[in-house]
Amino acid sequence: MTDFAFRRAAAAVVAVAALALTGCANDPDTTGTSAGDELGGELTVFAAASLSGAFDELAAQFEAQHPDLDVLPVSYDGSSVLATQLIGGAPADVFASADETNMEKVTDAALAHDPETFVTNILQIAVAPGNPLDIESLADLTDPELTVIVCAPEVPCGNASKTLLDSAGITLEPASEEQNVTAVLSKVKSGEVDAGLVYQTDVSAAGDAVTGIDIDGSKKAMNVYPVVALKDAANPDAAQAFITFVLSDEGQSVLAEFGFGAP
Repeated sequence: MTDFAFRRAAAAVVAVAALALTGCANDPDTTGTSAGDELGGELTVFAAASLSGAFDELAAQFEAQHPDLDVLPVSYDGSSVLATQLIGGAPADVFASADETNMEKVTDAALAHDPETFVTNILQIAVAPGNPLDIESLADLTDPELTVIVCAPEVPCGNASKTLLDSAGITLEPASEEQNVTAVLSKVKSGEVDAGLVYQTDVSAAGDAVTGIDIDGSKKAMNVYPVVALKDAANPDAAQAFITFVLSDEGQSVLAEFGFGAP
């Protein structure tokens, strides 16, 4: 073989090898792909009503990072309502509760295990903008001239309200007990009631629509929020990836912007 022919043959071998390596580098089955390419399908999230603004933002950011994944509109309600739905067979990939009690209902039913705490929250008194009735404390809410509402005792905001009232030795006769904190806030915003006990994050999210009054000893009834992937999740990889995102510095930054405390 001449030197010229030998060099041509050697070049061809190198070219073939290079093509083979390039093919391997582009083959997702041999090297794997980025997380954004790996996640697909749909993700279903059940979350406590108090998480609505924050989780809408988290879901949007997470979906943007994973173009092939469709994060369905988050299902928000009182944690007790959501827990009951899950135990009754409602399909979901992720459950975020506003308290540990309702999360335990789900784990005790063997629907999930090892939930992780991701934020905390405390209560405030929500009143009309500017506080025209000069409400300053829990004791003021006992004024018979006021129309005051709270969450039902079986939901986290209601349980926290009861804890605070009991610790202060205050007996309150609310005009109604709502099934989630969103309903309480809505009635305060509309002027239907004079005051309601809601989370500080709800007051923050409401902007100028309400004024929040701090409660002495509010940390005595601090709510701890756990999140978990459901055992029968239709999209377990996406469920776990979403939880990892919620717990990440990026996710925690979003939650902090909405007024949630660190876990």
